[in-house]
Amino acid sequence: MAQVARDMVKKAGVDVDKLINLLVRNASAELTTYYYYTILRVNLIGLDGEGLKAITEDARIEDRNHFEVLVPRIYELGGKLPRDMVEFHNISACPPAYLPDNPRDINAMLKVLVAAERCAITGYTEICNITAGKDHRTYDISLAILHEEVEHEAWFSEFIGEGPSGHGGVRTEGHSPYARKFLPNGGK
Repeated sequence: MAQVARDMVKKAGVDVDKLINLLVRNASAELTTYYYYTILRVNLIGLDGEGLKAITEDARIEDRNHFEVLVPRIYELGGKLPRDMVEFHNISACPPAYLPDNPRDINAMLKVLVAAERCAITGYTEICNITAGKDHRTYDISLAILHEEVEHEAWFSEFIGEGPSGHGGVRTEGHSPYARKFLPNGGK
């Protein structure tokens, strides 16, 4: 399988090694963001924090789903994940979304959340640009994830007061509406 997928993508003009590197680095960003968002969510307390908790949880779960969606494509193209978790963490396409020094500072927390989402948007836009019209499967996966990352960024940027985004906020019908089709059993 990996040889056919890899050959087809290469034949279409994509630098497969570069693509795999981007996919692995973005998979790392998704898994590490899931971890860091867990810590952030736990610390969202009080009146201000509780308002962010549900949206942070949605983004957290969807980041885990994005990791799960990316891994099969990495292996389909002949790539693999690093053997060592520390190495995997350290090659992340995005910097760690660390808990701010003052976890009660909601504005600092929001800056961490928005920066993580903006980094993800940049990464998936790059993958989409590389694969558009050339690697339909990777493009479709990356575009689905990109849609969700744009929504995450919109949710958090509204809290900062950057203006309305037109996005609805917390999901009412499950997680990962765009990437769900790539999850085993549709994410159920």
